[in-house]
Amino acid sequence: MDRSDEELLDAWRDGDAAAGSELFERHFDALYRFLRGKAEGAVEDLVQQTFLACVKRRDALRSGASFRIYLFTVARHELFEHWRQKQRRAGDVDVGEISLADLATSPSGVVARAAEHKLLLRALRAIPLDLQIALELHYWEGLSGPDLADVLGIPEGTVRSRLRRAREALEEAMTELAEDPGVLTSTRSDLDQWAQSLAAVVHAGRRKVA
Repeated sequence: MDRSDEELLDAWRDGDAAAGSELFERHFDALYRFLRGKAEGAVEDLVQQTFLACVKRRDALRSGASFRIYLFTVARHELFEHWRQKQRRAGDVDVGEISLADLATSPSGVVARAAEHKLLLRALRAIPLDLQIALELHYWEGLSGPDLADVLGIPEGTVRSRLRRAREALEEAMTELAEDPGVLTSTRSDLDQWAQSLAAVVHAGRRKVA
């Protein structure tokens, strides 16, 4: 019988390195999907840095808490630190309010066939990073309000308004970027379905970290 995340984490804390490896492998896909396209070829490094940070701080994870949510929280911190250092920004600068387009990142290399997916990918890069993260975790990973609050570091009561602001920003970006009015109409009319199905497209070329 497969052990639960909590059982693996307890074993890992007791020195079972194999349990830690199994835990990371279990959540690798979601972590890679979260980081892909956000760090200009540094995804593998960020994955490893996130895992190492979890090793160093594993006792900080409170009993009963979700390791998956903890992993996203650490990954967001590592991603923001990466951009602060790369852009030589002071620690008080809110990287989450800057879009990937403004951070001058290269396109992610994700190959999307549907025009709606292509439009969504471009629009996600054009909105503030924390709004992008909120939408991706909501649509792609199914995170609930409390979980999103933990990852984003905001009060739980703020999550709904954050998601509403993110959707509004996304629709505004799509309107500005769309070259075909029909594609824009199709994407906006079924935004939830297109956003959810985009997860498989983004993660289709997963690469293993050595």
